[in-house]
Amino acid sequence: MKNGELILGSTSPRRKEIMEFFSYPFQQVAPPFDESLIPFTGNPQEYVTKLAQGKAHSLAPIFSNSIIVTCDTIVFIDNEVLGKPKDEQEAFRMLAKLSGRWHSVFTAIAVSRQNRLLSAVTETKVHCNTLSQEDIHRYYRAHSLNDKAGSYAIQRSGGLLVKEIVGCYYNVMGLPVGALRTLLQQVGIDLWDHLKPF
Repeated sequence: MKNGELILGSTSPRRKEIMEFFSYPFQQVAPPFDESLIPFTGNPQEYVTKLAQGKAHSLAPIFSNSIIVTCDTIVFIDNEVLGKPKDEQEAFRMLAKLSGRWHSVFTAIAVSRQNRLLSAVTETKVHCNTLSQEDIHRYYRAHSLNDKAGSYAIQRSGGLLVKEIVGCYYNVMGLPVGALRTLLQQVGIDLWDHLKPF
């Protein structure tokens, strides 16, 4: 594999969509990393960073000459991390908890190249609209939520859930573009050189 190849270590279609805003070619790969190995000890920034870095470390031996980008996103409220729901009951609990309230979305990005590992965390504050039980059930049934932290996506009809955000919109989607640009620039890729027309 040629030097400078970019690996997106994520199966997320939303992260793929954001990467495709730019013309730099990349390969999307699932990282062989067990997220359950990282316990949450109370600090959301530290937790999400360890997850993103763990994914990068798991791919580094496979793509030793490549630039690897890995991410992890969590929803955080009341000192609780809301991950991906196991079923409709858990999704309902999460969305009911978020209803009418502010929460934080943290995304960590790790960029690995050979023996170098860089990382950054972005926080966006999100204020949810008040949701009825029927709203929550209809939202769950209309969408596949099992791969979404906090049981929601901000894009498309997810806009019905969101009253206000403070911070980066793309962070809530799972890949903050500003932080990505800063990290990639440090390993020789400037996204400003790879703009694509709308």
